[in-house]
Amino acid sequence: MIFVVQLIMFGVTTLRENKSKFNALSHKQISGGNNMKLGVFSVSLNVSDLNASKEFYENLGFKVFHGEIKLDFLIMKNENTIIGLFHNMFEGNILTFNPGWNENAAKIESFDDVREIQRQLKGKGIKLENEASVDTSGPASFMLFDPDGNAILIDQHV
Repeated sequence: MIFVVQLIMFGVTTLRENKSKFNALSHKQISGGNNMKLGVFSVSLNVSDLNASKEFYENLGFKVFHGEIKLDFLIMKNENTIIGLFHNMFEGNILTFNPGWNENAAKIESFDDVREIQRQLKGKGIKLENEASVDTSGPASFMLFDPDGNAILIDQHV
């Protein structure tokens, strides 16, 4: 019994130490001078039944914010959390960032242009699946995959 208590106490102490180290590391990383302003974040879900998905997410407190069933997509919000439901428009699910927008799809004054984000990522040697034209301004997008194959879309609408 004493061994179990000692083991539990060791675990709690180790968790506290690791949390402290993690918090220090996170602060160090966040306060670094290399922050990209990616814009509002959402998850774009590929759904097979848009009505069933809409009802499910409404039961979790989400409300339709944009889109229509007849257009095969809905953007839903629960406070500042955003999900996109897309009926068979793409394979898999996509992590989406929208530079220049806030969570209400309103333009923000200060943001990193999609082409600048693209330039920074390429400068770090990150492979892009496709690229935004550097000869344009305004709306553009590009896509990349993280090391586990998760699709990431940087999609600027302004």
